[in-house]
Amino acid sequence: MSTDIRAEPHALNLPDFCAAQAVLAVVLIVTLTAIVLTVAHQGSGLNFWLDLARTALFMLWTGMGSAALLCVLRRRLARMRLAAASALALASMLAVIALVSWGTLWLGSSSLLGPRATNLLLPESPWRFFATNLGIGAIVAALALRYFYVTGEWRRNVELQARARVRALQARIRPHFLFNSMNTIAALTRSDAKRAEQAVEDLADLFRANLSEKRSSITLKEELEVARIYQRIEQLRLGERLHVIWDVTDLPMRALVPGLLMQPLLENAIYHGIEPRPAGGIVTVSGALDGDIIGLTVRNPLPEAGDEAHSGNRIALDNIRERMELLYPGRSSVEASRIGDEYIVRLRFPYVEDSERASSL
Repeated sequence: MSTDIRAEPHALNLPDFCAAQAVLAVVLIVTLTAIVLTVAHQGSGLNFWLDLARTALFMLWTGMGSAALLCVLRRRLARMRLAAASALALASMLAVIALVSWGTLWLGSSSLLGPRATNLLLPESPWRFFATNLGIGAIVAALALRYFYVTGEWRRNVELQARARVRALQARIRPHFLFNSMNTIAALTRSDAKRAEQAVEDLADLFRANLSEKRSSITLKEELEVARIYQRIEQLRLGERLHVIWDVTDLPMRALVPGLLMQPLLENAIYHGIEPRPAGGIVTVSGALDGDIIGLTVRNPLPEAGDEAHSGNRIALDNIRERMELLYPGRSSVEASRIGDEYIVRLRFPYVEDSERASSL
């Protein structure tokens, strides 16, 4: 799974008619359309039901045939420019309408189904029936293609705006951590040059991982490694005041997660829960897999009475919420609450595995 936007700005953006969900939508749409057309044409009574059955059968064959043909042409349409792809899709749908109309006329004029069924199928004016179907079909197909294009462009713009907001939120998080890290390294250069060198390497590794544009989504194993690098840097600054317990052995390390997921949570837990306390405290990072849902929890103590608590903001949580929504639309949650003397953040998101990246783990 990937959230990269690979489509051109002016792609046709047709839905995947090979998918069962799209086929069901086609069936529902053609059925409702058949009811509307029959009501407008007949009104009510026995002829209404016969006309409805005939119209629904015709439109169902037309709709399913068009969906099948667009499914076959999907990859080819995706590689074409908007004008050419629209023309080919429209021509394909009209060809299906013409074929189904010709089949209906041929079946109605034959004696294969008997005279009663023939009278029901054969229109009063065959050529008018043929021309009307093509005319209505051209209008409906053109409107449908326009709708698919507009909704596709709207979805693309929403994703681009979400990415821009995420990058802006990332830029606001990084300076705070960078300043603290540089101050720690500067202090270590006068007392422990070897540890200062290791801290510089950790800091370089951390920013190399998070600044990469290709790491909008990474495996959980890689993300936890980045968070542990962050912990080592903060450990140099806080010493024995900071204890972090990692209870993540039950998590699927191949799961795909947004990059920069755990570090902001760990940073908030340390900055708001450990740093204000003279005696420090314990941050607990735990997780488990429940069916196909991954749960991650970060706990940190609240400042005690009299401690100089840091004013908080929700930049990190908003950042993570937007990243998760972008990667798992409508399938993730971020909850933060104060329970007793602890501040708890809970993340829930589906277990999605990147097979290409996971194969190397």
